[in-house]
Amino acid sequence: MNGAEALIRTLLSAGVNTCFTNPGTSEMHFVAALDNVPEMRAVLALFEGVATGAADGHARMTGVPSATLLHLGPGLGNGLANLHNARRAKVPIVNVVGDHATYHTKYDAQLQSDIETVARNVSAWVRTSQSTQELTADAVQAVAAAVGPPGHVATLILPADVSWGEGAEPAPPPAPPAPSKASSEVLEVVVQALRGGERSALLLGGRAMREHPLMAAGRIAAETGVKLLGETFPTRLERGAGLPPVEGLAYIPELASVQLKGLKHLILVDARAPVSFFAYPGKKSYLVPDGCEVHELAAPDDDVTGSLEALVEILGARARQPMVRQPSRPERPTGDLTAEKACQAIGALLPERAIISDEAVTSGQTLAGMTAGAPRHDLLTITGGAIGQGLPVATGAAIACPDRPVLALEGEGSAMYTIQSLWTMAREQLDVTVVIFNNRSYAILNMELERVGARAGGDRAKAQLDLGRPDLGFVQIAQGFGVPAIRAESAEQFSTQFERALAEPGPHLIEAPVPSILPAWQLRAMPHALRAIDALPRPVAAALKRRLYP
Repeated sequence: MNGAEALIRTLLSAGVNTCFTNPGTSEMHFVAALDNVPEMRAVLALFEGVATGAADGHARMTGVPSATLLHLGPGLGNGLANLHNARRAKVPIVNVVGDHATYHTKYDAQLQSDIETVARNVSAWVRTSQSTQELTADAVQAVAAAVGPPGHVATLILPADVSWGEGAEPAPPPAPPAPSKASSEVLEVVVQALRGGERSALLLGGRAMREHPLMAAGRIAAETGVKLLGETFPTRLERGAGLPPVEGLAYIPELASVQLKGLKHLILVDARAPVSFFAYPGKKSYLVPDGCEVHELAAPDDDVTGSLEALVEILGARARQPMVRQPSRPERPTGDLTAEKACQAIGALLPERAIISDEAVTSGQTLAGMTAGAPRHDLLTITGGAIGQGLPVATGAAIACPDRPVLALEGEGSAMYTIQSLWTMAREQLDVTVVIFNNRSYAILNMELERVGARAGGDRAKAQLDLGRPDLGFVQIAQGFGVPAIRAESAEQFSTQFERALAEPGPHLIEAPVPSILPAWQLRAMPHALRAIDALPRPVAAALKRRLYP
């Protein structure tokens, strides 16, 4: 058996059964070996960033590592943005990156590069296999590193001669991890904080955003009155009717500061202490209020659910019924189409067990509020801030969960980074409904231009944020990739087309031309509005904050 086939069989024995590929010459023996191991599903992507993003989405939904097959250093480089997002999401991925044969590297051929250096930026584990006989043992270590916890990106570099060499044997899978629960000392400190009568909050992230840990957190909240906060961009949030509501931290740091104001204890559960995404002149980067003590109940490498359950027991909260969202839906919208009305239509029609890959950025600001009481669904978000994630993540999620409807919400700018995802959706006949919010600009950057204190932009500055001249035509683009598409011109038409797309098998795309929801006067007024919100009675302020950033 050659190295490539033994590698694939080793990955399969460890539970890695799907590989997203964009191969080249160095990977041909891996490609050929797929015929001998049909249990490994191989999914072709037209761009490496689609392959890495799809592996991310697949791993988020399965909870086990997904694999990629990439071509040399440039291929890995093309996939780095979505590997960055996967790293921040703490999802398990095993990259298999082909390399020149070991004896060929000394000639410095045209595609020769330092792949290990490229990989280290996003990988917790990197190794170049040196022989066919060592390859499968290396693969087992790669899987173990990827599984964690927490999940990591692991990169196994596969020289061509190691791949084609004979005499390899598959290796047994790694031992399953055994994460630890919070210690009695940590639990005692957290209980004292919760029982002390001071304002406190649980900040949930990572694996704490799933059903079982959410219900445990809900019982803790019912017992102690602690506030439940969630990280701004969760890896996978289970939400909807029947689950405890979690108030997501706002992206805008001024709003997040309002949410955190007055806290004396912030308890982290698979989350980091909140910081602003960027530095802003004259504003704080570290958002924890002065005088607030930070405690860590469960680190990313801990047993998150077990730690929350232990806290439930020590608080005597097992019999407590958590507050949960009641079933509710907005009405179907009418009139001119806006981003808010599109989100309203999604809330009105969202099917049971849907998976939403959300990269709508500014246009999706009202989505959380519109879908809060919708049937149970999963939300996957842009964890690392590198745009171009939404379409590939939806692709991987649809392959992982073929029995569940998948919805990809995209801004037109970020869609163009990995638009090749549409071809893979069509080729694999995935049930993905893509909604492109087209406001003909990088709307989020219009906001940031104001917020960083740059002087009001002139025509040349504004041109760098404008996506018109010419307008992007997503109906034509999608049809060119083999995906049925339509442009919605009204709220009624959007609802009808959205409902039809959900009912028909295979991928569909709806282009939603919408006005920008962040006009300049709103941006200029934002600091004054935040001060005004802060001065309101707490229940009123909380309700208004949920409206501004649900």
